[in-house]
Amino acid sequence: MGALHAGHLSLIRLAAAENSAVVVSIYVNPTQFGVHEDLDSYPTSWEQDCKLLMNLDRELANDGGNMGKIAAVFAPTTAVMYPSGRPGQEIDAKGSFVTITPVGERLEGASRPTFFRGVATVCMKLFNIVTPEKVYFGQKDIQQTVVIKKMVKDFHIDTQVVVGETTREPDGLAMSSRNVYLGTRRRKVATVLSKVLRVAETGYLRGKRTRDEILGPANELAKLLLIEQHQLHKVRFEIDYISLADPETMEELEIVDESRGAILSGAVKMLPVEAPQPDEDLGFGGGPPVRLIDNIVLKPVIL
Repeated sequence: MGALHAGHLSLIRLAAAENSAVVVSIYVNPTQFGVHEDLDSYPTSWEQDCKLLMNLDRELANDGGNMGKIAAVFAPTTAVMYPSGRPGQEIDAKGSFVTITPVGERLEGASRPTFFRGVATVCMKLFNIVTPEKVYFGQKDIQQTVVIKKMVKDFHIDTQVVVGETTREPDGLAMSSRNVYLGTRRRKVATVLSKVLRVAETGYLRGKRTRDEILGPANELAKLLLIEQHQLHKVRFEIDYISLADPETMEELEIVDESRGAILSGAVKMLPVEAPQPDEDLGFGGGPPVRLIDNIVLKPVIL
């Protein structure tokens, strides 16, 4: 959706390593935003995005002929993507939609009921227009990748879904276009989710397999960090969910099957800072609430 960062560029490099021509789509899709979400303020940087892509294309060209090229940037208008008119963002809005259930109703889908309906609909349109041999998505939005894989399978779409690893900041924060909203004070605290997920991962790597054994320490850490950060930085956050789910259905697990592994994921809402100081960097848009997601894939155990 634009506002490109290093995570997006890593996906383009991955695509260029496997294909001779890469199409980059840039489109802020209104149907995946809820009525009260940040569509109007979502960060856009068209000129900067184009500069990044031009520089990356030159980098690919200079790599000894081993890489493909950025053949096109597909940046459609909403009139092109929704020729019958843009559907509403309401849950009961009328329009031509693609819905993938039940996986699209869980976790992110439960918190954002129209999100995956909008994602699946716009991706179906993009796939139909571009007809790609492969499509590339980032692991950070892992439930999205599960939804898209199911859509491709169930609708017999002739494309392969490739998932690239999450690109992180040095302190572990998953890169996201929404990070620009954080500002200085909340940015220091925004790693709470990755810290919590790492604690759960450690339990799995040490042989823990039940839900309580894996998520119990993670939930306790979340409580401690909330108390600590509120006292130190006056930064409040709310944990939406911490999940331990099946890698194909996103259904919650009580016990992890070692032969299948699992997905640890979570979402946190960073609330506006308390008592902002004069001239404090509150982030893009003045520091509204920011919803961050992250995940870790617990790999199957090979015996």
